[in-house]
Amino acid sequence: MKVSALQQSYMNRRSNSFRGSTPLDSAADGPIKSPAAVFWLVLHGLCCLISLVLGFRFSRLVFFFLFSASTTNIYTAPFRLTNELGIPVSKPSNPVANLEAPELNRTVSSKVVVGRHGIRIRPWPHPNPAEVMKAHQIIERVQREQRLQFGVKNPRTVIAVTPTYVRTFQTLHMTGLMHSLMLVPYDLVWIVVEAGGVTNETASIIAKSGLRTIHTGFDHRMPNTWADRHRMEAQMRLHALRVVREQKLDGIVMFADDSNMHGMELFDEIQNVKWFGAVSVGILAHSGNPDESSGLIQKVEGEENPSMPIQGPACNASNKLAGWHTFNTLPYEGRRATYIDDRATVLPSKLEWAGFVLNSRLLWKEANDKPEWVKDLDKLDQDIESPLSLLNNPSSVEPLGSCGRQVLLWWLRVEARADSKFPPRWIIDPPLEITVPAKRSPWPDAPPELPSNEKAVIGDQDQMVKHTTKTRSSRSKRSRSKKKLEARVVETQVSARHSDHN
Repeated sequence: MKVSALQQSYMNRRSNSFRGSTPLDSAADGPIKSPAAVFWLVLHGLCCLISLVLGFRFSRLVFFFLFSASTTNIYTAPFRLTNELGIPVSKPSNPVANLEAPELNRTVSSKVVVGRHGIRIRPWPHPNPAEVMKAHQIIERVQREQRLQFGVKNPRTVIAVTPTYVRTFQTLHMTGLMHSLMLVPYDLVWIVVEAGGVTNETASIIAKSGLRTIHTGFDHRMPNTWADRHRMEAQMRLHALRVVREQKLDGIVMFADDSNMHGMELFDEIQNVKWFGAVSVGILAHSGNPDESSGLIQKVEGEENPSMPIQGPACNASNKLAGWHTFNTLPYEGRRATYIDDRATVLPSKLEWAGFVLNSRLLWKEANDKPEWVKDLDKLDQDIESPLSLLNNPSSVEPLGSCGRQVLLWWLRVEARADSKFPPRWIIDPPLEITVPAKRSPWPDAPPELPSNEKAVIGDQDQMVKHTTKTRSSRSKRSRSKKKLEARVVETQVSARHSDHN
């Protein structure tokens, strides 16, 4: 009705204007005759005058807010229950559904208002787990689409090489590395080379990952010195590279040591390598002796230009490889660890294998467009220090991570003592012995009984305590009798002297 009335008044105004009638005549026929329209026009003019005086917009709705009886009628709740609207709800015949229906319809109309819209308050956690799973699936789909649009277009398989051996901290290190590799959004092959042969302990750890793994053994056992360990780990990595060549694995080879820490950006960055690349590695050198560590820190801070604890490529102004930045080992001369269980500082090699990545096709005997500056694996010496020995021309290395300015992984060596004991696979079988008994037993009817030998010891202690108390009491009585006798003797002597004087 209101829309039709507005249209009718609009057509009357257009017809009157075309007829050439005066404004007074058109106004006489319009809606100005109504007192409500006159009131609103006067109120609007008053608001305009007040706005001119006050200097800001003064709406006539302010009067409506001030003179209205209640402000709750202004905002209508956008979400209402069906019982408030008077709509009958059909209840299902299933009794299980009847139990779940009140939980889903328990939403109360919101009292929080922002502007003209109400905020719907939901209970947390969400009452319907199916909706939560749908939300997670939507988020996962959005992330996948973002990786397809803004990430690597054609990602290659990541081939991670890890040398390891059974020791106290193997489960600690391998578990952390395993979870890092499980988060990689690309296809991954994990090659684990174990010193001393394949063991069930290592196999049980890598089996939990669910990744495609190649577990191979190495005949020699891991030595107890750091220098020999670095040398043997290099041989184990070469053994893994031969496995890549034999099985013709296609992808990017990275050297993931079990005790290192890797950022997720590393796996995205290595996708940019063409043949042979290098990244910066943060060196976390530590010492088991706190006094020695503090002395080394003060010594390093006393230098004029202390070097950063980083290994990696160094670039020039044009972002081209100009050299290498190595870790300064001069402050640690005479203080570096020799054996694995030493408390001295553990230092890395000159260039760690973890800072290099390469295309697996460099290892193939026959590959298309294979560069000529790569050596054959069969012609390499077993004692090599870094992957740069694979190249005839080291200047062909591609610096990654903003030309080495980003540190994408960290080198760390933390090991336990050689004679430390730990349960196999960290499974406690048989159960542990009770070293400290509980103060309150959860089974009051069957209190813990002490062994027979402990009871005998306790009985002996009670007898000793009783015996000592008896001896102490007898001694105290004897001392008291002696004191009384001495006092009597003194009194008799004094009385005898007085009688002599008299």
